[in-house]
Amino acid sequence: LFSKPSYLVDKNLESVVKFIVRKFPAIETRNNNQQLTQLQKEKSEILKNLSLYYFTFVDVMEFKDNVSELLNTIDACQVFFDVTVNFDLTKNYLDLVVTYTTLMMLLSRIEERKAIIGLYNYAHEMTHGASDREYPRLGQMIVDYENPLKKMMEEFVPHGKSLSDALISLQMVYPRRNLSADQWRNAQLLSLISAPSTMLNPAQSDTVSMPCEYLSLDCMEKWIVFGFVLCHAVLNTDPAALSLWKLALQSSTCLCLFRDEVFHIHKACEDLYNKRLNDIKECKEQALSGTMHRERRKFLRSALKELATVLSDQPGLLGPKALFVFMALSFARDEIIWLLRHADNIQKKSTDDFIDKHVAELIFYMEELRAHIRKYGPVMQRYYVQYLSGFDAVILNELVQNLSVCPEDESIIMSSFVNTMTSLSVKQVEDGDMFDFRGMRLDWFRLQAYTSVSKASLGIADHRELGKMMNTIIFHTKMVDSLVEMLVETSDISIFCFYSRAFEKMFQQCLELPSQSRHSISFPLLCTHFMSCTHELCPEEVRPRNQCLSLCNMFLDEMAKQARNLITDICTEQCTLSDQLLPKHCAKTISQAVNKKSKKLTGKKGEPEREKPGVESMRKNRLLVTNLDKLHTALSELCFSINYVPNMVVWEHTFTPREYLTSHLEIRFTKSIVGMTMYNQATQEIAKPSELLTSVRSYMTVLQSIENYVQIDITRVFNNVLLQQTQHLDSHGEPTITSLYTNWYLETLLRQVSNGHIAYFPAMKAFVNLPTENELTFNAEEYSDISEMRSLSELLGPYGMKFLSESLMWHISSQVAELKKLVVDNVEVLNQMRTSFDKPEQMAALFKKLSCTVLKRMTIIGVILSFRSLAQEALRDVLSFHIPFLVSSVEDFKDHIPRETDMKVAMNVYELSSAAGLPCEIDPALVVALSSQKSENISPEEEYKIACLLMVFVAVSMPTLASNVMSQYSPAIEGHCNNIHCLAKAVNQIAAALFTIHKGSIEDRLKEFLAVSLASSSLLKIGQETDKMTTRNRESVYLLLDMIVQESPFLTMDLLESCFPYVLLRNAYHAVYKQSISSSA
Repeated sequence: LFSKPSYLVDKNLESVVKFIVRKFPAIETRNNNQQLTQLQKEKSEILKNLSLYYFTFVDVMEFKDNVSELLNTIDACQVFFDVTVNFDLTKNYLDLVVTYTTLMMLLSRIEERKAIIGLYNYAHEMTHGASDREYPRLGQMIVDYENPLKKMMEEFVPHGKSLSDALISLQMVYPRRNLSADQWRNAQLLSLISAPSTMLNPAQSDTVSMPCEYLSLDCMEKWIVFGFVLCHAVLNTDPAALSLWKLALQSSTCLCLFRDEVFHIHKACEDLYNKRLNDIKECKEQALSGTMHRERRKFLRSALKELATVLSDQPGLLGPKALFVFMALSFARDEIIWLLRHADNIQKKSTDDFIDKHVAELIFYMEELRAHIRKYGPVMQRYYVQYLSGFDAVILNELVQNLSVCPEDESIIMSSFVNTMTSLSVKQVEDGDMFDFRGMRLDWFRLQAYTSVSKASLGIADHRELGKMMNTIIFHTKMVDSLVEMLVETSDISIFCFYSRAFEKMFQQCLELPSQSRHSISFPLLCTHFMSCTHELCPEEVRPRNQCLSLCNMFLDEMAKQARNLITDICTEQCTLSDQLLPKHCAKTISQAVNKKSKKLTGKKGEPEREKPGVESMRKNRLLVTNLDKLHTALSELCFSINYVPNMVVWEHTFTPREYLTSHLEIRFTKSIVGMTMYNQATQEIAKPSELLTSVRSYMTVLQSIENYVQIDITRVFNNVLLQQTQHLDSHGEPTITSLYTNWYLETLLRQVSNGHIAYFPAMKAFVNLPTENELTFNAEEYSDISEMRSLSELLGPYGMKFLSESLMWHISSQVAELKKLVVDNVEVLNQMRTSFDKPEQMAALFKKLSCTVLKRMTIIGVILSFRSLAQEALRDVLSFHIPFLVSSVEDFKDHIPRETDMKVAMNVYELSSAAGLPCEIDPALVVALSSQKSENISPEEEYKIACLLMVFVAVSMPTLASNVMSQYSPAIEGHCNNIHCLAKAVNQIAAALFTIHKGSIEDRLKEFLAVSLASSSLLKIGQETDKMTTRNRESVYLLLDMIVQESPFLTMDLLESCFPYVLLRNAYHAVYKQSISSSA
């Protein structure tokens, strides 16, 4: 009804609608043809689309007619109403009156009611030639109920006696339920431990009927307010009625009509009762204070907590004390709904009484009690089956026997009650039999109707004890077969679905208050109530369903985000503490210790002494709370909430709170790892791998501790995140630490090596900065020594190191492609030199025709391969530590490959070995990279020839190195400052890869390179040179031959001896060491 039809906002029908509303309920179709022309065009569509709205109004009218008829019948029968005796009959009678009243008030609030009914009727008349048969009565009803309360006050004059009697029977119930928190506290209400001696005694209601004890306060206030509006005359004659009415007006300022539609009590009463304005204003002031309700909520929080704690320890008490549980749920539900309704509808400057940051705690304890009832339902069934058969049946039988008059029909019903209860046994519970007492409860309802009329032979008014006993029995039957329905009746707060803004605000307030965050799970759990907010007559309604799912998802997501943020803050603190333990920070401490020993005073006077790591753990006072303490406390509180339930079902959707946390931790851990690299693309700065590893381990330690709070598999988080970091891009397409470090080492460190600013020192197994005019912004040794490379291997893992290797090989393949172009450009000269190595004059002439940049590119290749060997060695060390048995198996497999093994099989073994960081005779990654180079219009034979000539080109170019100042060999670093010592690795690896691809003999080609005097004869020729500039570093270059042989698995020293006298090598070593000593001196 509240969704506006499209015709009411159609511009073409605007004038028609205004005309119909102005003339309503009269119909004038003859004299207004021009205005109704547009309506004539769309009459069929209007009939079709407005029929649902129209007939809904007709249903309301028929409901009104039936209610009027039923009320007249009740008056004629002079039915006796007393909520403490014939509870079901009185409750349903008062509910009927309230439902009728609220329906007619809602009808009057639909602004478009006249337009919808009139538009439909005009379309009906144009189509069928006559008005709808229900229209005259319906139109009159709409007019009559313009002011529904006044109209109903007139209607209810004949029904005043019955209604007032039913309302006045609440004087024993409502005032007992509407007590202050202090009165509850003094009476020790809901406490199981206040009287230990009576703890096992069944809870009873001494003064009123048992169902009255958990009757909703909100429901009673509706009965009283609307009831006394309709029979207001009794307020002037009966003090009890006036007392009830005032008490209700002091309790609330507004009542719920339907969902979020409310009725403002005092405003309506002021309009209706001019003579009682002072009383109404006085009541309104008390209602607006909200203090009483605030104190009640405070009491209920502690009472429900105590109740839930005791029952969790002793669930057997749910049997005798079930009434207390449902009373507690009902009381708490009433206070929560009161707060929600008033917080959203009270326009008051000071709203402190209508804001409760602790409401989540109350909802949480309600959920705990609900969970206990659902979990221990069989315990309660067992107790009450015995209670019904062993006590209730006996007492009822005695009451029936003592009745002075008992007509036959009533006697049959009573006997059936006794027989039904007597037949119950505990075995039925143990066997899992289904109980159904709905027939028995319906019979009792009929019996109440029979015995409440004035002419009844057996009048229930004269047998109140029978009524109270039967009400108690009905409660006991509900404990056996209707626990779920009882939970809905006493603790359903699905009305939150229609106050989504207030609901979200309460949730945010709960998260902001650290002491309440442990109860935040109560908001998603509350969403499970929303399934009961739709009506069975309108099951297709989807708005509550969609809203409920989105709210539940939002709550769980926010909780997980909050926990993630706390964990991130803790990780940051722990990373800071771990950073203090890094070796770089100990230099100052060592310096101070040395100076203290030598009694040297350094630094400024009064300079504060640097705190040592661990100082933060020294507590002088237990009350001292650090930021880390606060974070851990807040996290433990929130994690309690996330871990409270494994999953929850909302509208056939299962939500798992822990999965939300896991998902958020994965995303944040991924971002944090990448963030901790501190990579700056502009300045090319990046964190050292060892420092990043320390931070990541600190982060992981904190995340592992989360398992102490929440039952989540943090190992799964590590596997998902860290495995993604070993790839080029993560699952979101973002760069990983593998791609960042690969780019940095290739584009920053190795590029500076090519530029001559950094050299590879074999003795240190690291790249080291060379003294240059422009100092580099980083120290290469701090990124490439063995500890840093091991840290890099730990971080990237075998997959990441493989990606690094592939990227290095791509750069090598591009250099080899350029080398091949140089060979092609000089192919004729190289062919002649290959056959003229024994003709010095011709070789010298031919060499002048060559373009000698080949060694520079080969050196770059050697540098890249040297870096890769460092990376592979570090990977081997790391894997040997983590998986020693697997690595030793792979190593054993590699070492025992027979020489005659097929090359494809051997390459598969080499690939496995390379993945484990083991060195191989033939580098499989290099073979794959060079195999991918496809040259068009060049046959395989030509490719092989180019590969052979490339080795010739390198061999004949080596003497030129002697003239370079930087080619001097340094014994301290076991290499040359211009990195030519890397040529040894380049020559061996490139030769092995190329001749594996072209299926040539690697040994033969390397022998040609060395033994057939291409390299050796070229170098021996330097000894005959007289030019000092040309031969300045002759001895240093001689050592390259030894390095090539030492590096090669295919060459031997006896082969070198056959073509290059060892005495020359020995003299060369002697000379360079002697020169090194003199330079140092």
